[in-house]
Amino acid sequence: MQLLVDIPERYLLETSRDEWVERFKLYTALLMFQSGKLSAGAACEFAGVDRYTFLAACKQHRIDVIDYDAAELAIEFEQLKNHRT
Repeated sequence: MQLLVDIPERYLLETSRDEWVERFKLYTALLMFQSGKLSAGAACEFAGVDRYTFLAACKQHRIDVIDYDAAELAIEFEQLKNHRT
């Protein structure tokens, strides 16, 4: 599917059109991942980047890749303790 977005030229600022499109797709994927609308794998596919590039972008923009709340984390730790020999 193609999506037509009208971007004023003044926002390209020393960036080629192709570079701008790549950034737009990555930033959109990051936002959709952060808001829970896309999984990490789907966000990589959407942005057209590999997982390492996507994870690096998450780190750069301070987006948590693993999102556990305190209760979930406590359960995980308890399960780990119970599996120790």
